[in-house]
Amino acid sequence: MSTTRIPPAEVTGMFGRFVKIMTQRMFGTTPESIGVMWHHKQVFKDGMGFGRKVEAWDKLDPNLATYASMAASAAVGCSFCLDLGYYMSHHKGLDEVKAREVPQWRESTVFTPLERRVMEYAEAMCTAPVTVTDELAAALLDDLGPAGLVELTARAGFANYSARSNIALGIRSEEFAEACGLPPLSGRPAEATPVPSSA
Repeated sequence: MSTTRIPPAEVTGMFGRFVKIMTQRMFGTTPESIGVMWHHKQVFKDGMGFGRKVEAWDKLDPNLATYASMAASAAVGCSFCLDLGYYMSHHKGLDEVKAREVPQWRESTVFTPLERRVMEYAEAMCTAPVTVTDELAAALLDDLGPAGLVELTARAGFANYSARSNIALGIRSEEFAEACGLPPLSGRPAEATPVPSSA
């Protein structure tokens, strides 16, 4: 039974057939979330188009980019985004051992100081008001350079948008990672709660 707040529409038409072929090739199924967004195809197309552009950015190490997006998703509490990020890290041949630890990155021992700063920055961008400090931004500017820091900021911002949209629409994990045999994502610490959406 669907748990989304808008019942999924049937994915139809020539473009719909293309979407189903591509998603079934990648995931083995067409995600329910696509049916939700299919009610407004222009929003769906534009969102997917921008997502593809984001994936083409190359000023940030791919692993760092994944950790940043997943940390933003974890901060907001988007299970769909976390599951997808973990699955995609495996699909792209990235460090899936570290990717599965992102939800509890503060407690985990597997991350480097740079990786921790990247995730701290992404998480701080998801608070309201934003809690990025001058010190953290300066350290990352030294680490990544101006272009890298701009990309990190944009990736975290896009992840924040996607995560909040999914939560609002009731879109939850579809267990892509589990379906391909990955170990379960590490859970967030019990005391951790999603960051507030307003001040």
